Amino acid sequence: MARNKVLVVDDEPGVRFGIRDFLEQQGYEIEEAQSCEDAQILFRTSRPDIVIADYMMPDGTALDLLPRLKEIDPDTPLLVLTAHGSIDLAVRAIKEGAEQFLTKPLELPALQVILQRLLQKQRNHHKQLASKTRRVRLAIDPFIGTSPAIRALADQARKILSSESPILIRGETGSGKGVLARWLHENSPRADEAFVDLNCAGLSRELLETELFGHEKGAFTSATASKQGLFEVAHRGTIFLDEVGDVDLQIQPKLLKVLEEKRFRRVGDVRDRQVDVRLIAATHQDLGQFVREKKFRDDLYFRISTIPLSFPPLRERIEDIPTVAQYLLNKVSVDLGRGELILDEDCIRALQAYSWPGNIRELRNVIERAVLLSDQHCITIKDLHFDGHGSIGAPFLDTRLTLLELEKQHIERVLQEEQGKVEKAAKRLGIPRSSLYQKIKKHQIGPSKV
Repeated sequence: MARNKVLVVDDEPGVRFGIRDFLEQQGYEIEEAQSCEDAQILFRTSRPDIVIADYMMPDGTALDLLPRLKEIDPDTPLLVLTAHGSIDLAVRAIKEGAEQFLTKPLELPALQVILQRLLQKQRNHHKQLASKTRRVRLAIDPFIGTSPAIRALADQARKILSSESPILIRGETGSGKGVLARWLHENSPRADEAFVDLNCAGLSRELLETELFGHEKGAFTSATASKQGLFEVAHRGTIFLDEVGDVDLQIQPKLLKVLEEKRFRRVGDVRDRQVDVRLIAATHQDLGQFVREKKFRDDLYFRISTIPLSFPPLRERIEDIPTVAQYLLNKVSVDLGRGELILDEDCIRALQAYSWPGNIRELRNVIERAVLLSDQHCITIKDLHFDGHGSIGAPFLDTRLTLLELEKQHIERVLQEEQGKVEKAAKRLGIPRSSLYQKIKKHQIGPSKV
């Protein structure tokens, strides 16, 4: 393992010898310089991990040297030594970027502790940079495609990146709401802080409350220790609440309080805690209808929907499907260690013919399954299998059906996906609502579909 390298800059040979002798015994590699000019040359060629520099040298001071070294590598820590320390000088050195200001005679064991802390801090910083680079490389672009709907969403999202107001992302299941939420965080001023997410669907009131706000020891029977809530974990960062429409009515006032007052109380606690978070919420449900039905508080709804974003379903972006599918294919092929893969024309037409009720999540599943089941360079329609429906092309490209049967099947499917809402179904089908009612009557489509 490579040893950590320290550059010692001092015009007194005795001081350099004392520091070198001690640090070499601790496993460090030492470089020595006796002037600012020598230090600058050695710093550029040997790239030390830390610099220890005396304040006064023949050709300048440590404050003269500091900015020159920072130009070469701004991340290398520098410690300033002086025999005549003062508070004013220490403040100036720290303002210029020095990590520590130490007075002579130097206590070498204390120096060793400082070096260890600085090196650990430096390692943590490098890990954070590497982690951030990896996140950027692995991040999924939520705005793949050129359709007007996705371009409009991209423009809206970029305009609100610096805003601190809550965001409500509306869209169908699997459309990419979570991907958009993470993108908003990664490109916001809070990007270096935590991104915490929770799917609220199906959580009981008790579990949701303790997950969001935490609890104190003894707050309930199984609370054998105190627990931080997700709002505490997300302090200074972003909290993403997926399916926010499922939040219990009794929890909603606490959620409103933390958004408006930035204060909350753990379960079983008697004191409030301060927190600074940005909320991004998402839902596939009609929260406006929930408000009218008294299933969701109107004050909370207005608070979380300060900035509404609507993620379009994949079926409304048919022109984007080839691009999205190839993007996902590239991702999957890299993850599975496959070479470059392509989709043939029939395959692309089949993907565009399908209505994708599961949206991009379902498309990724189909693509991944096709890659796993095929050992060919080109993915064909035979490799596509839709979740629970066999071949993806079969239900939509079945040439055995008559035109009337195809029409009935298509109308039933659209009505089912629109949860029986005739007005929305008619808009998707491109016909007046009265015409759709006539076709429902002609095909004898039952009330379960409408």
